[in-house]
Amino acid sequence: MPERVVQSYRVLVGMEIHVQLATKSKMFTGCANAAPNFGAEPNSLVDEQVLGLPGTLPVMNKKAVEYSIQVGLALGCQIAKHSKWDRKSYYYPDLPKNYQISQYDLPLCGEGSFELTLEDGSTKTIRIRRAHLEEDAGKLLHDAPGGFKIDHSILDLNRAGTPLLEIVTEPDFETPEQVRAFGQELQRLVQFLGVSEGQMQMGHMRFEPNINVHITDGDGKVHKTAITEIKNLNSFSVLERATAYEIQRQIHEWIETGSLGQKATYGWDESSGATFFQRPKEKEQDYRYFPDPDLVPVDVDEAWLSELKNQVGELPATRRKRYMTALGLSEAEAAALANDRATGDFYEKALRHGSSAKRVANLLLSHGRRLCNEKDCTLSELGILPERVAEIASLIDQNKIAASAAGAVFDKLMEEDAPPDDIAKALGLLQVSDTGAIDAAIEAAIAANPKAVADFKGGKQAALGSLTGAVMKSAKGLNPKLVQERLRAKLSS
Repeated sequence: MPERVVQSYRVLVGMEIHVQLATKSKMFTGCANAAPNFGAEPNSLVDEQVLGLPGTLPVMNKKAVEYSIQVGLALGCQIAKHSKWDRKSYYYPDLPKNYQISQYDLPLCGEGSFELTLEDGSTKTIRIRRAHLEEDAGKLLHDAPGGFKIDHSILDLNRAGTPLLEIVTEPDFETPEQVRAFGQELQRLVQFLGVSEGQMQMGHMRFEPNINVHITDGDGKVHKTAITEIKNLNSFSVLERATAYEIQRQIHEWIETGSLGQKATYGWDESSGATFFQRPKEKEQDYRYFPDPDLVPVDVDEAWLSELKNQVGELPATRRKRYMTALGLSEAEAAALANDRATGDFYEKALRHGSSAKRVANLLLSHGRRLCNEKDCTLSELGILPERVAEIASLIDQNKIAASAAGAVFDKLMEEDAPPDDIAKALGLLQVSDTGAIDAAIEAAIAANPKAVADFKGGKQAALGSLTGAVMKSAKGLNPKLVQERLRAKLSS
């Protein structure tokens, strides 16, 4: 048997991402939604419609439709003027009705594209095939709560009926790193829009990469492996590692056996760090799609679409880029402020009061973040007004207070709302910029430290720090920047 040689290979990965929407109620009933009620008592978030009892009818959740359209707009999708609901039939214990209400040939969001920024700063266009809205299934557990082993499976239907947006991309990803980066950017996007909490450990987002490889052998012939779908990955680390493993598994299988595999679904075993075969991939006809007779279609008019576009606003990637190019923030600063909508909005409000963009960013990311961590809340929930942050920034820029004094002013603002100028005065933090007082203190320090003066004039720059310290100790609240400037000028004259 001739040896199979890999001359080169090309990776093609498409993604299916399931996003649980954070609506108050489920997709087709007023029953409480599991996504914002994670950890509720098993089977407590159910009603007759979720259980599929005879005589119950679905009622569409308008907010879930709006959330889905907002995500579609953010992904550059064409929003359908007319879409409908379909029944996707399959039997599984976590699906009491024996069908899932989904969308088949007329999805809410059609083709789109998204610019993904890569680690090297370049961008890559990811084509979106569709994003359709459906209801989630329940959860089948094979271990009892508390980790106890049982000889049967148990069923929790809390998740059944939760609004679920399924986003499908074209196979445009070429590396596991790109797959992970897209997952992270999508998480930021849905959290920024406020449509999903996006907490991976709570199952709010589940990723399913579809992977195949085009292998070029030593004779230049191309061998295309069958597409495998890795199901229900719920961490970015696992998403990247599972994709990387599956790519190499397919290549290795071809080298060893010549087999290109079969279209199938795979799982991920964290303990072994490997994918494993689950079942052959179902075909569309297996689901017996047909229009749901109990639900009216969704018609989106221009007025409704325009309203939703306005709610989407500036997206995180655009805001990050603007903060770096227009405001001079670092990549880390821009990301910290732009990725969360409320934080970015707070920052924008502070800037409207005319303060330095860099200074305000520094204050929010140091003292603002410190207080948020202490109080376990967001910036907007601290109770400090954006204009007060701008006023603190101005005090520092005008050398009225030292940057190191800002923390004390922030702490006092947590107790009462007052002009930072008044707070600084009451705390004795205002710096003295009276040149007469500073010059007098400099004269005294020079007279008292002749050796340090001689050292400086002899070329020892460190002596300037010693003399500056002596001046600062001689009088309370002197402006250190002005002290050093006038001291240097005095010694150099």
